[in-house]
Amino acid sequence: MALRGRATPPSELGTLERGTRQRGQLRVRLMDIAWTALCTVLALWAVWSVFGVANGTSDWAYSAVAWVLLAITLSLRVATVRRRTRV
Repeated sequence: MALRGRATPPSELGTLERGTRQRGQLRVRLMDIAWTALCTVLALWAVWSVFGVANGTSDWAYSAVAWVLLAITLSLRVATVRRRTRV
């Protein structure tokens, strides 16, 4: 945002054009946020379904599915982080 008569200071972020380092960092950051959101939702679903089973409802299948999906998601997340650090 330019003030009257003053030049805008240069941004330290640089441009987000294709092939730039900032664009790659942005993509990685968005993927981290998406993975975290998915793991959080699955963890909440798994815990909530365990409490449902403990209360006597017969939703044990939902609980099992939630825990399996959470385990798969966390495994994929760990594999993604390991692959990113090796490259």
